Amino acid sequence: MEKNKKQERFVPDAHSDLLDEETLLIVSQTFKALSDPTRIKILYLLSQKTYSVNEIAENLDLLQSTVSHQLRFLKNLRLVKYRREGTTMIYSCDDEHVMNLLKQTIVHARHH
Repeated sequence: MEKNKKQERFVPDAHSDLLDEETLLIVSQTFKALSDPTRIKILYLLSQKTYSVNEIAENLDLLQSTVSHQLRFLKNLRLVKYRREGTTMIYSCDDEHVMNLLKQTIVHARHH
């Protein structure tokens, strides 16, 4: 006959599961990137396919300088990357985790 075992639950030590400073900074910067409507538009557009700065500006009806500024911000966070084709820089997404988060958030917003 099998003894009834009390189900044990793992309770982590209060300090063992804290986030380190580097992780906190990255999470904070990622949410900062996603808090700006222009950056959201750019990331969403880049989730569809690759674009040059001028193509992004045309598609989103933004100034090229605005797009360049936002792409630099996103590139510094490694959310987008680029490759050179002649004199043109072609941008694409560089972090599928963040893109999935963005897409899930959009789905969430559309359900309200």
